[in-house]
This record gives sequence, structure tokens and C-alpha cells, in this order.
Amino acid sequence: MAAGFTVHLANTAAIKQYEGLKYAGDERDAVFLAHIFRLGLLPEGYIYPPEERGLRDLARKRMQLVQQRTLHILSIETQLARQLNLRIDGEEVQRLSDAAVRALALPPHVERALMANLAVLRTLRAEIASLNTVLHQQVKLRPEFEILKTAPGIGDVLAATIMLETGTIARFPGVGNFSSYCRCVESKRISNGKKKGEGNARNGNKYLAWAFIEAAAIALRCCPQARRFYDRKKARRLPVVAMKALAHKLARAAYYMMRDGKPFEVQRCFG
Repeated sequence: MAAGFTVHLANTAAIKQYEGLKYAGDERDAVFLAHIFRLGLLPEGYIYPPEERGLRDLARKRMQLVQQRTLHILSIETQLARQLNLRIDGEEVQRLSDAAVRALALPPHVERALMANLAVLRTLRAEIASLNTVLHQQVKLRPEFEILKTAPGIGDVLAATIMLETGTIARFPGVGNFSSYCRCVESKRISNGKKKGEGNARNGNKYLAWAFIEAAAIALRCCPQARRFYDRKKARRLPVVAMKALAHKLARAAYYMMRDGKPFEVQRCFG
């Protein structure tokens, strides 16, 4: 691309050759790709702008560290519940000091394991704060950033994540395509009104899927309309399905917000 060539990124997940071929190799694959490209049938993937790839990957690294931080918090909570029947939440865990752990009079090996968790937890917390500073200073915020923040459950971090992972919203022909890319659409095969199997449920962007699930979990606490929608779904289905349905609602709303440049409207989203 830097040399002026027009590059096409083939979407290999959407390309399937005839399974009865007796011989296949790199040359035959190249001929096949050239043939379907000439016919205008080549499924193509999105080529993310090179100037933003580094920041997008940095945001992904931040998400990975946040997940690891949660893992260590849960580990400490579990150890204290098992050893002392002591129930504390994540905020209290992060405020624990070495002196407070020693005061619990845990068995020596358990105390050492807990200290190891706390040491890693403090390092992760410092690194996450550092990455937040870099992202805040370096990300070139597009108008979509402020628009996304008007939706319930979406703050600075989630808005930046959605903005960076989406790229340009114009690459999605419709809201269904965006919802599918966010892994918010059910994967199944239907024939004669009956379910015959499932498709590739992992096809899509796992980071957007995480972002909208996080947004849904926060929206439950700050948006009464979102809570009522979740409760209606939960009364008929499993809680995890209800949470996914709420994430789907927010993903569809985000698509229209980014496409039309308009802030979130709770009545249009939840009725």
C-alpha cells in the first residue's frame, strides 16, 4: 500500500472451495482467488489504517491486563473465603496492605500465596494506570468518541475501545452486520423452521463483544430502562442470555449513533 499498490485482503473464513478437488496447492489457490476476484465475488476483510494499529493494540493490551487483575482479585477473595470464611469485595481487596494480611494470621504458605497475588495486583494496577495515561494523550478522538459516551454504561475507556476496534462505521452495510461483528447475533442454521446446527459463533471481534458486555453490566446499575429490559428477558431466558440481549441493544444503538452522528436516545433504544 505504501508503494501505491491496491491491496485486497481476502476474508478466508468466507471463502470455501469445492471439497471434491483432487489436487490443491498454492498455485491453484492463487488461480482460484484471482478467478473469484475477477468475477467480483471475492469476500474481503477490512484493512485497518496503519497509523492507528499501534494504539488499538495498546488498548487491547490494557484489556488483557484488566482481565488479569480481575483474576488475581477473585483468587484473593476465594482464598480468604476458604480459609477464614471472610467475604470482602474487589474494592476492599485492592486496599489490602501487607500488614493487614499478616494480621489475619493465615497459615504461612497461604499467607505467602496471598502476598504473591497482592504483589502482582499492585504491578498490574500501576501498569493499567500508565496505559490509561498514554491512551488518553495519544488517541486521536473522533466525533464518535463523545457520541458513544452519551449511551448508558459507556465511559471514556469503553468509548475509546469501541471507536478503535470499529474503525470507520461506513464499512458495515447495515446494523445487522455490525451486531454480528460484535458477536451479538445468535449463530444457528435453520431449515424448514427447525434448528439444524450452529455456525461459527466466534466469527467477529472479541474485543467489541467484551466492550458491549461490560457496557451492559454497567447500564444495569445506572439506567432504569436498561434494567427493565434485562428483567423482562431474564424472566423468560437465562441471565447470561438476557445480558447478551442487552449488549445487542447497545451495539445496535452504537451503530446508529456513529452512523448518524447523533447522541443516545433512551426511548428509541428501549421504547
